[in-house]
Amino acid sequence: VFRYARDIIGCLNNWVDGGIDWNMGLDRQGGPNWFKNWCTAPVIVDPEKDEVYFTPLYYTMAHFSKFIRPGAQRIGFEQADNTLMVTAARNPDGSIAVVVFNPSDVEKHILLSLGEQSAPLKISEKAIQTILIHKR
Repeated sequence: VFRYARDIIGCLNNWVDGGIDWNMGLDRQGGPNWFKNWCTAPVIVDPEKDEVYFTPLYYTMAHFSKFIRPGAQRIGFEQADNTLMVTAARNPDGSIAVVVFNPSDVEKHILLSLGEQSAPLKISEKAIQTILIHKR
């Protein structure tokens, strides 16, 4: 999960427009995949039990795909705590999505500012959190 979150944030902050998870859904043995090795995926399917499992990778991806919508543009930000990873985007409807990832072992307190307005927030240790700011 940590690598997944870091990779997505790093890519978005370096002007990647989107991404594809080639193994979005696999069976319990990690297949089928072209290399025939076991790997994990955001969704695991058990065809014998007719069950679907959503892994932590699925919920990590949701922080980005649910709140950063198609057509969004990555926007700049300033960040005082370099132990946090952050990305931000303005959606076509004018809302702003800010995704914050705290891989550290301690809760962090941050001040989110936009123009003249600010809000104190906290993020738990080893957590990912999305803040959605709606257009007024």
